[in-house]
Amino acid sequence: MLKINNLSAAVDDGQKTILEGLSLDIPAGEVHAIMGPNGAGKSTLSYVLTGRDGYDVTGGDVTLDGDNLLDMDPEERAAKGMFLSFQYPLEIPGVPTMTFLKTALNAQRRARGEEEMAAPEFLKKARALAKELKMKPEMLKRPLNVGFSGGEKKRMEIFQMMMLEPRFIVMDETDSGLDVDALRIVADGVNKLRSPDRGMLIITHYQRLLDYIVPDRVHVLSGGKIAASGDADFAKKLEAEGYDAYAA
Repeated sequence: MLKINNLSAAVDDGQKTILEGLSLDIPAGEVHAIMGPNGAGKSTLSYVLTGRDGYDVTGGDVTLDGDNLLDMDPEERAAKGMFLSFQYPLEIPGVPTMTFLKTALNAQRRARGEEEMAAPEFLKKARALAKELKMKPEMLKRPLNVGFSGGEKKRMEIFQMMMLEPRFIVMDETDSGLDVDALRIVADGVNKLRSPDRGMLIITHYQRLLDYIVPDRVHVLSGGKIAASGDADFAKKLEAEGYDAYAA
C-alpha cells in the first residue's frame, strides 16, 4: 500500500536534513506506529507524505497503491486518499464546520470521478457519527475548531476522518493533550476505521495510545531513519527503557 524507499528530506531550502534514508512498507490492512525522541523527524515525515510546503524531498520515493505520491499536489494526495490528523488542528474563523467538510468531501469525490454526496445523506451520516463520538450538536454549527478545547479539536479530527473515509491515515500525535475519556473516544473512532483496504501510520511519543489502538508494527525513528522495529509489545519496552539505545 504505502511504500517509502530511502526517503530523505530537508528544510531551510535544503540546508538542514531531517530525514535521511528512511524506508518503510505499510501493507493495506495494517496499523503501524512510529515512536522516537524529539527532533527525530516524526512530524516531518507526516508533512512530507501529505505535501506540506517548506519540506524539500532530496532523495528516495514514496508510492501509495503504486502511484508516485511525491509527484502529486497536496489536494491530489487527499483525493488519492491520504489524510493527516494534525497534532495542533487549525482554527478557521468564519468557515462553518459542516460547510467546510461537505466542500472537502465532494471535492474529493469529483476528483475521483464519483457523484457528490447529497445534502440529506451528508447530514444523516454526520449526525450519526457525531453521536458515536459524543460530540455536542452545537459543535457542528460553529466555525471550524473555533473556541474548541484541545480534546474537542482532536475529536473533530476523528469526525472528519470518519466522514471522509480515507485510504491511508497519518495521525501526528493525536493523543497529545487528551484526558483518558477523550483518548478512549478518539481511539474507538480510529479502531472503527480499521479495514483490510485501509492503512494507518500513528506517530506518538507515548505508549498509552497504543493500549487502545494496538498496532501491527512499531518502529523507532532516530537520526532521520528507522532504527529498529518490533511488534506491539516493543512499544512497552520503549516506554520503559527510552530511546538511548537507538540514538544515531
